[in-house]
Amino acid sequence: MIQDIHPHRFFNQYDTEIKPSPNSPVLIFNSGKILADTNGWLRIPSVGELDENTEFTFLFKVDANAYFLADSFEGELPGYEFTDIRQIREMKVGEKHQIFAIMTGKHLSDWYRDTRYCGRCGNRMVHSEKERAMTCPECGYTAYPRIMPAVIVGVTNGDKILITRYRNGYQHNALVAGFTEIGETLEETVAREVMEEAGLHVNNIRYYKSQPWGMANDILAGFFCDVCGDTEIHMDSEELKYAEWTAREDIVLQPDSSSLTNEMMMIFKEGKQFK
Repeated sequence: MIQDIHPHRFFNQYDTEIKPSPNSPVLIFNSGKILADTNGWLRIPSVGELDENTEFTFLFKVDANAYFLADSFEGELPGYEFTDIRQIREMKVGEKHQIFAIMTGKHLSDWYRDTRYCGRCGNRMVHSEKERAMTCPECGYTAYPRIMPAVIVGVTNGDKILITRYRNGYQHNALVAGFTEIGETLEETVAREVMEEAGLHVNNIRYYKSQPWGMANDILAGFFCDVCGDTEIHMDSEELKYAEWTAREDIVLQPDSSSLTNEMMMIFKEGKQFK
């Protein structure tokens, strides 16, 4: 999956003492796009390539490399162009640790963008001096990075699994998925989403694995479960354009190994899913 970047290591500890050097990699986002050079091998700008008046925010480290967010970039940078993050994932032009850094940086970039002003009193927020947080100097409100919990669900029916495709967005095979609502357990989310998307009851809900998914600012929790009772699918046609029981040998995997969804389909296809 995208976070499996061994032998590289991801360090998300916030450190106000880390300052950019000319060679520090910089992430610059605009409406879901990243400024990058994708002609050949993936390349992102470094601090030394930007105007000396550019302001930066420390994000995290991958190995010894500290990544920064450009706070004040405008205009163009020769040799680079804004490219949709989803396209970079599918282009396979970069190393996995680079793509993971871009996805995680996008998550933080979205949060910084959305917490410029205090949600309580409306004043301008400032960076905390002790942790990754934005604080309001007027009322004292503190905001931490927003992480949205969601589930990925492998619904099994003997040697078949429920394969779906979204009506909009990602156009490869997928599984039932959805966000957790207020006051809801993850297991309750599983049962509700399967009912909403496919009209099916389930039981024997068992946790598989989790995944950070910065592309959508999520933390994904994967579950397998068994269909219970009527197996006839009643698809939500507004959400999905395809939902069918698919035998192991007929499962077509996604074109890359980035996602938890693809790994869950793969282990079912190989007969390895949790019982």
